[in-house]
Amino acid sequence: ADNQCCSQTYLDRFVMTGDSAMMRPTMENIRGQMAETKLGYWTWIDAIQMAMPVYALMYKITGDKAYIDHAMDMYRWSRNECGGGLFNEADGLWWRDADYVPPYKEKDGKQCYWSRGNGWVLAALVRTMDQMKPRGKVYKELKKDFTAMCDALAKCQREDGFWNVSLVSPATYGGKETSGTALFLYGISWGLRKGYLKESQFRPVADKAWKAIATEALHRDGFLGYVQGTGKDPSAGQPVTYDKVPDFEDFGVGCFLLGATEYYKLLGDD
Repeated sequence: ADNQCCSQTYLDRFVMTGDSAMMRPTMENIRGQMAETKLGYWTWIDAIQMAMPVYALMYKITGDKAYIDHAMDMYRWSRNECGGGLFNEADGLWWRDADYVPPYKEKDGKQCYWSRGNGWVLAALVRTMDQMKPRGKVYKELKKDFTAMCDALAKCQREDGFWNVSLVSPATYGGKETSGTALFLYGISWGLRKGYLKESQFRPVADKAWKAIATEALHRDGFLGYVQGTGKDPSAGQPVTYDKVPDFEDFGVGCFLLGATEYYKLLGDD
């Protein structure tokens, strides 16, 4: 998945230009993966965002259902089987990988749900559904998870509009965090635009998230504050502060642009 993530950009270029050179290496790579019997490639939830939209784009471009079928087989493996299943249907949130499923708990005894990791999954669902027809079975399956996640996220948003680094454990690793907040803004704004989320319930969530990022995280020179650095759980890159430069910030900027552009579209729909 690490090496497949960039294919999203190359496939977008193919759609715009028709240049087959943009698509050929990706097709060779994922066709080779599909030829294997192994499904357990996405052992960490970030990988769902890295790779699943690539399969969806290949399905849209070629019309070959084998691409999305294989992606869904891998998604279901991560969701239902990896570590006993990384998606907790009861809470509507994801454990980052098998190291964080129960009996693992944060120090305060609560579940460890990493903000940016859950943001990656929400973005993956949006970017995958965007390539598909809404009436299909796969779309409806992903939409169910998407709405369950949005319901859960609305419940744990901070009063200031951000989400904590550890979503339900503020006493352990709380505090403002921009990259996860921006990804949630992206997904919730998209869901509002599609009519999948109730305006009365979720529009305030999106408005608060954007206000938090724009007024508290964004510096005058464009630098983004409260961006957690690289890692795999809420403890990484601490402390997360307004002025701290993370060890790698590109994903913070990317998440910000996704959230900002989708929220801008939402405003345009008013």
